[in-house]
Amino acid sequence: MGRVPHVAIVGAGRMGQGIALAFIHGGLSVALIDMKVREPDDERLYSERVRLDLDRELCAKIGLGRITAEQARESAGRVSIFGREDGLQALSDADVVFESVPEVMTAKAAALSLISDVARHDIPVASTTSSFLVTELATLIEGPQRFLNAHWLNPADLMPLVEISRSEQTDDAVIDDVVGLLERVGKVPVVCSASAGYIVPRIQALAMNEAARMVEEGVASAEDIDKAVRVGFGLRFAVLGLVEFIDWGGGDILYYASRYLAGMLGDRFEAPEVIAANMASSRNGLRDGQGFYTYDPDTVGDYKSLRMREFSVLLDEVGLSPEYGAALAPVPEKTRRG
Repeated sequence: MGRVPHVAIVGAGRMGQGIALAFIHGGLSVALIDMKVREPDDERLYSERVRLDLDRELCAKIGLGRITAEQARESAGRVSIFGREDGLQALSDADVVFESVPEVMTAKAAALSLISDVARHDIPVASTTSSFLVTELATLIEGPQRFLNAHWLNPADLMPLVEISRSEQTDDAVIDDVVGLLERVGKVPVVCSASAGYIVPRIQALAMNEAARMVEEGVASAEDIDKAVRVGFGLRFAVLGLVEFIDWGGGDILYYASRYLAGMLGDRFEAPEVIAANMASSRNGLRDGQGFYTYDPDTVGDYKSLRMREFSVLLDEVGLSPEYGAALAPVPEKTRRG
């Protein structure tokens, strides 16, 4: 997909609009196709509402300083909005198709049937589903070797990550094409197998449920839990990945901490077998030179310094870097207690 591709998005709701915004921001033209059959007047009104929604988002980007007014006008001109029947030619001309209809199997089946009938059979087709496995949906399209899931995080136009899920039938070349396309518009794709929850939603669901459970148990207020996540958990993992951080702290530390928490709070805190296996083979992380990653002793110092610089820059950016000598400054009246 070396040339400038024609992108078609089947489904003009919130997710479809967000994906369209991402591609037009990157300079590509998009056909945004409403899948629902409507009366002519209803179709016109719906298209006008979608156009208004897109214009509102573009205006918001101007307000945020992300684009200029001229760039907003150019971006708006790169998206064409079609009803189901009017969009057939655009679907036929597409070099890649993203399906983004509601998370209902009958709606997915109808959209993928239309794509099979109208779109070229040599192009990638990606569902944006957050609910269905790629292996389930691949049975609904002609040519499952060109099919994959592409899970965008909301807001799709701003969040860099797109999770690509493939089946055993998906061609490597299709993965490469879609990954390359996403990278061209500034996205950061990751690839995973057909597993419920992809990567982020699976981790996120555990964290959100545990946060809600702590509120329920009276461990801390919602405000303090959210503060802890924003300035602790969130900042740390903006620089270090979760698996990478296991290596920094030590797999054995995680193992023993997990054993204690499991005893106090329940089996959900038990460490997986891979942690014990790494311990048995002296793969505890940075201090062993190997863990989930392997660390070259000649470059590990530079690697650690890089991560600490990245963390320092992030703290500066969000205004949380501690000031030298701050404890000697007068205490503002409003922070005193008692």
